[in-house]
Amino acid sequence: MYYDPFVLPFTLGLNILLIYLIIKYARWIRTFSTEDRQTIRRNIFTLKTWKAGKEVFLESLVHHKIFRINPFLGYMHLCFGLGWFLLIVIGKIESLVYHTSIFNPPYFAIFFRYFHPAKETFPGSNVFAFFMDLILLMILSGLLLAWLKRLYSKALGLKRTTRHRPFDLLILTVLWLIFPLRFLAESFTSGLRGGGSFLTHTAGDFFNSFLPIEQLSYPAWWAYSSALGLFFLLLPFSRYMHIPTEIVYIFLKNWEVRQGKHFSGISQFQLYSCSRCGICIDRCQLGSSLGMTDTQPVYFLKKLRHGKEHSILVDNCLMCGRCEAACPVDLRLNALRLTQRQEDIRITKSTYEYIRPAAAKTTAKVAYFAGCMGHLTPGVIRSMQSIFHKAGVDYTFIDEGGSICCGRPMMLSGNHHTAAIIQEKNKASLEASGAELLVTSCPICYKTFKEDYRLDMQVLHHTEYLDILLREGALHPHCSDITTVFHNPCELGRGCQVYTAPEHILQTISHRIATAYEGKDALCCGGSLANLHISPQQRLQLAEDALNAYAAYRPDVLVTACPLCKKTFSQPGSSLPVQDIAELVDGQC
Repeated sequence: MYYDPFVLPFTLGLNILLIYLIIKYARWIRTFSTEDRQTIRRNIFTLKTWKAGKEVFLESLVHHKIFRINPFLGYMHLCFGLGWFLLIVIGKIESLVYHTSIFNPPYFAIFFRYFHPAKETFPGSNVFAFFMDLILLMILSGLLLAWLKRLYSKALGLKRTTRHRPFDLLILTVLWLIFPLRFLAESFTSGLRGGGSFLTHTAGDFFNSFLPIEQLSYPAWWAYSSALGLFFLLLPFSRYMHIPTEIVYIFLKNWEVRQGKHFSGISQFQLYSCSRCGICIDRCQLGSSLGMTDTQPVYFLKKLRHGKEHSILVDNCLMCGRCEAACPVDLRLNALRLTQRQEDIRITKSTYEYIRPAAAKTTAKVAYFAGCMGHLTPGVIRSMQSIFHKAGVDYTFIDEGGSICCGRPMMLSGNHHTAAIIQEKNKASLEASGAELLVTSCPICYKTFKEDYRLDMQVLHHTEYLDILLREGALHPHCSDITTVFHNPCELGRGCQVYTAPEHILQTISHRIATAYEGKDALCCGGSLANLHISPQQRLQLAEDALNAYAAYRPDVLVTACPLCKKTFSQPGSSLPVQDIAELVDGQC
């Protein structure tokens, strides 16, 4: 039996951590709805579990999303995540080959270099020693980058890095000590008894030339074990709770457990899965344009987790989704913030009695809904009506004589009860039309109709519908020499994953210029209905900065696909023309 008292800190810390996690996760899962539990049971023995395991490897260990955003930051996380994992796995395999038993105590593989005398050899011992030294060197290189990130974040391509509370700095220091202490313990032991490989063996001989390593070796193992044990004990109360929690969250997410309108068990898993990597900070336009450096998700979730005052942070968000699109763990950041917005507007079904009764069924199979912002930008409506006529489409204009909002602004403000009443009223009008296809010009309406109304008809944004008309030959455009830059609205692109249709349209009718703000990187226009905190002047600043970013490519026209974005970008004095994509199509046909 291999045992020494110095293994106790590691063993106790690990066991206490495991017990804590089991109890904590069980409590959260117990709050899941019956529907969520049925969803887990339905999906757990499917390929979705395999997909979740693959994602755990790619995100929790390799951190490939962070790699794509910032290679230096990705390598740093890989060194700690994958490096630590490989030390454990290869160390366990090494101990099995040496000891030929799967029932070795957990600490045996961790402290293998202490228990395995160098004079005892076994198959592949030199190979194992080489790879263990190589992995340790990789982790130490990542540690150097972590120090550099903390001292000078810009060296790693970050404009800003996260701010930590004193407790987080304590456990960060403990984490930073773990692997240098392992390096010293293994090097001192190698210097005394031989063994090791290119790193620890060389270092051991070096230390032996001027240090009393015989007196330092055993205390080094105690220090290494104590650092591990202390890290395990502090982990649940620190940012590093994300290490085990994000693994569970990835499985739950792939098993299709979704964040609802209210804070719940799945919300807890997301809250504790935030690693505070800081990627969301540079993505936030409130920071880059307005200098607001405390409202980003990393700080909002931190205050929410620790029960700190966060009322201003709840409302001060564009809900544009730029941070959410970049989040390495795929947290539902907008939905989490919405769970904290309080319902303060009350209406009843009688509130909208002034709205005329739903139209009777017609023969038209296509229904068009312009939406609130559509009526405030009549040029978009005129273009859509012209396109319907040119394509020979028989359609019903649902809200031609006026209507009520789709309900999403109420949802964004946390007034779910009010939104439900609005949706019920609209749904009756839409279904009474007898249409099979609903086309809307507003991405906000589109997202709401598609995700919340559960309509018995297909829902398309007008970019998708125009793309169909072009591909089917119902419209006959000519490609002009006009150069265009496309601004993909937040709710259309990141919100509904509509990217291909508008890009194909612009490539067909114009010379489209690619920018740094394509796809999920599109900028918010600043006119967001979701931010309840910023002033009109601040909105104007956001719009001006975004407009200048697109204007830098010197297009003839900035094209968008949202009436609100068009209205926001169409600032007095701007030299860059702004058009909705429907207006451009209509003009080219």
